[in-house]
Amino acid sequence: MKTERDGDVLEESQREPDLYSPVSPQDQPVSTYFEEKVPIPDDDTAKMFSFRKLWAFTGPGFLMSIAYLDPGNIESDLQSGAKAGFKLLWVLLASTIIGLLLQRLAARLGVVTGMHLAEVCNRHYPTVPRIILWLMVELAIIGSDMQEVIGCAIALNLLSVGRIPLWAGVLITIIDTFVFLFLDKYGLRKLEAFFGFLITVMALSFGYEYVRVAPDQGEVLKGMFLPYCQGCGPTQLEQAVGIVGAVIMPHNIYLHSALVKSRDIDRGNKREVKEANKYYFIESTIALFVSFLINVFVVSVFAEAFYGKTNMEVGQQCNESGSPHSDLFPANNETLEVDIYKGGVVLGCFFGPAALYIWAIGILAAGQSSTMTGTYSGQFVMEGFLNLRWSRFARVLLTRSIAILPTLLVAVFQDVRHLTGMNDFLNVLQSMQLPFALIPILTFTSLTSLMNDFANGLGWKISGGVLILVVCAINMYFVVVYVTALNSTILYVFSALLSIAYLSFVIYLVWRCLIALGVSRLDFRGTVQHPPAVLFDEQPEFDS
Repeated sequence: MKTERDGDVLEESQREPDLYSPVSPQDQPVSTYFEEKVPIPDDDTAKMFSFRKLWAFTGPGFLMSIAYLDPGNIESDLQSGAKAGFKLLWVLLASTIIGLLLQRLAARLGVVTGMHLAEVCNRHYPTVPRIILWLMVELAIIGSDMQEVIGCAIALNLLSVGRIPLWAGVLITIIDTFVFLFLDKYGLRKLEAFFGFLITVMALSFGYEYVRVAPDQGEVLKGMFLPYCQGCGPTQLEQAVGIVGAVIMPHNIYLHSALVKSRDIDRGNKREVKEANKYYFIESTIALFVSFLINVFVVSVFAEAFYGKTNMEVGQQCNESGSPHSDLFPANNETLEVDIYKGGVVLGCFFGPAALYIWAIGILAAGQSSTMTGTYSGQFVMEGFLNLRWSRFARVLLTRSIAILPTLLVAVFQDVRHLTGMNDFLNVLQSMQLPFALIPILTFTSLTSLMNDFANGLGWKISGGVLILVVCAINMYFVVVYVTALNSTILYVFSALLSIAYLSFVIYLVWRCLIALGVSRLDFRGTVQHPPAVLFDEQPEFDS
């Protein structure tokens, strides 16, 4: 079949997907989220705020916030405290605020359009860029999933006093994740309550460590609100960059835009859409405030107890306490380097076995919850980009299997005591994928044809563009530092070639984003912007 457009005749199979054409029911992708929709109470519309409505909208934001509490974040926190003390708490605060603003865009996209980010990408981008984008996001999910599953395995190893090896912990985590994922059969709200329970476990576990260590509250507040790092060098700078990369996760943007679809909202009613955006933003703010406090607990514990400590000091303390792990720390005066495993060990050496086991329980809750939300991210991304029509179990099995093999290989061939290098690599991998979530979300939320009255205004377009530019630049610096430390000519050449392809694709996405932001002169062929048309089967009649 051939179609005529702008005087050119194009093969139908070669036409660029039109974001604005109607979606027929048979073309709608099969949802991987729950068929159940949470009803929104019909309170007095004259009321500015309703706790009943806030409660009805509570859930998606807390599931989203779990990505801010995964084992990768916890490890970044403890390393920040051990290497820089309280001096980088303001970076953590700034990163969380930036994350909140980006999550706001993701939630608005899902609420206004009824589609999540992967589905919109599928309809907007041509085939080749769409497949590349999907692969890049899948890489980010796999990298995050590996950290989360191995975090659970480390926690199980600590709780069992080494009786459960890393590979067995990985298998246990994968199996119990399957079990927990099907809790939704008992109701969406019950599943959200289970995630709330896991967040509570983390808050109590790391809160106990905070109370036990009793950090200097004045130093905590100073580090949080004074954006300065006196006496900091390259080590602290790299750690600050690592905090930003750990907090802002690419797949979490895709996840949040899908989770908000679980509420029963009439998208044809402008008042309901506006109300949903308001309550989702309030809920996300509360959820990320809770996650921020938990992260502060971890940073402060290690800042107070272990900042400036040497391997010899820690090793001596572990010997005196009778810890079986004293051989972890070489007898030298180099600054202590910790990860999730060593972090639990040093807490046990200095503050008793209870501190070690409670730390491990917190890590287990962090790893288990983030593994589950990571699996949901994988389902949404695969569903949206590939428009899969498989059964729910088949999709869960596939998305879990993608991460199983690399994680098991790491677990079998890596010792539980030497995983820091792998975590650094995974953090770099995820940092490289950030543009593939941030650029599309700014692009689509800026399109009036897609978002109607809820498209980004000029202020949001500018501030969003600046935020995304800063975040991507910071993470690219992190990548460059990591690559230059490899000291291998072959790897330098390979990285250079990879960078050319990577930057070319990023420039392509930026080009389309700039056109969406209003720089129409860049649309040389007139193929990106189409005349405003209908997104849904019927044009929504917004209330006045």
